[in-house]
Amino acid sequence: MESVLTWWQVASLCGIISWIWVASHLNLTKKFRSLVQFWVTRQVINGTSFILQIQSYEHKFLDAFFSVLSCVVSVPFYTAFLPFLFWSGHGKLARQMTLLMAFCDYFGNAIKDVVSAPRPNCPPVRRITATKDEKENAMEYGLPSSHILNTVCLAGYLLHYILSYYQHDNDFVKFAGVGLVCLFVGLIGLGRIYLGMHSLIDIIGGLAMGLLILSFWLTVHEVIDNFIVSGQNVTSFWAALSFLLLFAYPTPEFPTPSFEFHTAFNGVAFGIVAGVQQTYSQFHHEAVPCLFSSELTVPAFIGRILVGLPTILLVKFCSKALAKWILPLISHTIGIPIKSSGYIPMLNGSVSGNKSDNIKQTSYAQKLFFFSGQDIFDVDTGIRFLQYVGLAWSVVDLVPSVFSHLRL
Repeated sequence: MESVLTWWQVASLCGIISWIWVASHLNLTKKFRSLVQFWVTRQVINGTSFILQIQSYEHKFLDAFFSVLSCVVSVPFYTAFLPFLFWSGHGKLARQMTLLMAFCDYFGNAIKDVVSAPRPNCPPVRRITATKDEKENAMEYGLPSSHILNTVCLAGYLLHYILSYYQHDNDFVKFAGVGLVCLFVGLIGLGRIYLGMHSLIDIIGGLAMGLLILSFWLTVHEVIDNFIVSGQNVTSFWAALSFLLLFAYPTPEFPTPSFEFHTAFNGVAFGIVAGVQQTYSQFHHEAVPCLFSSELTVPAFIGRILVGLPTILLVKFCSKALAKWILPLISHTIGIPIKSSGYIPMLNGSVSGNKSDNIKQTSYAQKLFFFSGQDIFDVDTGIRFLQYVGLAWSVVDLVPSVFSHLRL
């Protein structure tokens, strides 16, 4: 059984609670927005001519190329890719990439909703949204570009990991690696402008914020990883942290899907941390077999994928169904009035219209009623969080156990 929280853990949680209280009562989000929104909006409008100049090179090949490139660095792609890292034996890289992704997702989306700056006007700008994910991205605010921010952080960290893992001292290899990352980031930035999704100010903001977050992460990642695999009160502390991070999210000027994305990845981070902390010595220690070794061949890895993917999807479905049953029951038992924006039709109440719009509309003002003074709790936030907790836990705990039994 875990011991009482240490002083720094208590201090951290109390600091977040204090920030939530101060920010709420002093209305810091609106005050900061009033200082920067007009200037950023003006930069977006002034940058329209630059976007149109880039889009003057319109071609079907470029449409397809930049659309595919954007999908490759999207949040859904990373979410699908990260389980493969865990199952390939690179547990440290996988958990660091997951936590870094959650960190980027929170701060990037929070800044978007604090500033609430528009995307380029369409028309005159031509906006290309080839996938459902891109259509949802277009409903968010613009500054900073999440694609640039995430690419800088994740590609930069991956390069750092590779150079450290293989202990490359060759300056040419380092220079080539940095050059490839810069080229990749540059193409992503150009693509976001060409697709009409971002202005130049959004790209610059995403680049600057990405470099700051990457620099910070490279300073603390070893400390965080050591805490996860061998620290005290890991699960209880992270559970409290995840819960508070649902509160510590700014309310945008108008509703967007950003809070939904934050809730999902917040759940993923907690599920990964809880699962790894419980099973580190079994499945995630440094001596586990890696892909291409004699202990983990390519056919065995393919077998892991064929077994693992259906399993985690089944767990995701079951977690959602279980949460939809348990959370309303608990809420009614302890007398908390609830509503559902889309997951539970019978709890829709006065909510009407498009499901996606309703989820976004109620995820902010009502998501945490006892902090914000609201008298109704939108249970969809809790359902979404638990759904992704179950998904992530299955990736690092349940599925590796299945692999062990199947000798994969």
